[in-house]
Amino acid sequence: MAKLICTAMTSLDGYIADAKGDFTWAAPDAEVHAFVNDQERDIGTYLYGRRLYDTMVFWETAPAGPAEPAVMADYAELWRAADKIVYSTTLTSARSARTRVERTFDADAVRALKDSAERDFSIGGAELAAHAFRAGLVDEVRLFISPVIVGGGTRFLPDELRLDLRTVDERRFDGGCVHLRYLVSR
Repeated sequence: MAKLICTAMTSLDGYIADAKGDFTWAAPDAEVHAFVNDQERDIGTYLYGRRLYDTMVFWETAPAGPAEPAVMADYAELWRAADKIVYSTTLTSARSARTRVERTFDADAVRALKDSAERDFSIGGAELAAHAFRAGLVDEVRLFISPVIVGGGTRFLPDELRLDLRTVDERRFDGGCVHLRYLVSR
């Protein structure tokens, strides 16, 4: 059975974007990017909300070549090789290969996918992840905490959610970012 992993780059106060929707403060440096790439190698399918998909579809046509940083080319290759499912009521077609659009998040369908998959799933987008957290589908949480407080915006975790977690890894990066990895206790 595959795991469903929720990964986010957050501010210290728990936001994935500030009140203006900006998240440039979370852009990983080369060291963090290389670590993220290694974490993503086992992902076979990405589950996205439409807004995050709109951001991530950049990787479908991201420039590759000797002039581009190796970590970016590596991530683009990983992203293109994975399947993507986008949950959206407004998107009419996908703008990337290996991608399908679903109108609604069906927890039972995702559970069945997890049960039959050989590779892990990654879920992203605060609203979509909230559905998965509440349905008890998330197996692992990976946080990359940036050394910034933004004071408001889009929260990573939903309100009124209680989960017991077990810390299984932590790492501090030279640029100040901290990675925390948790397994969800059942």
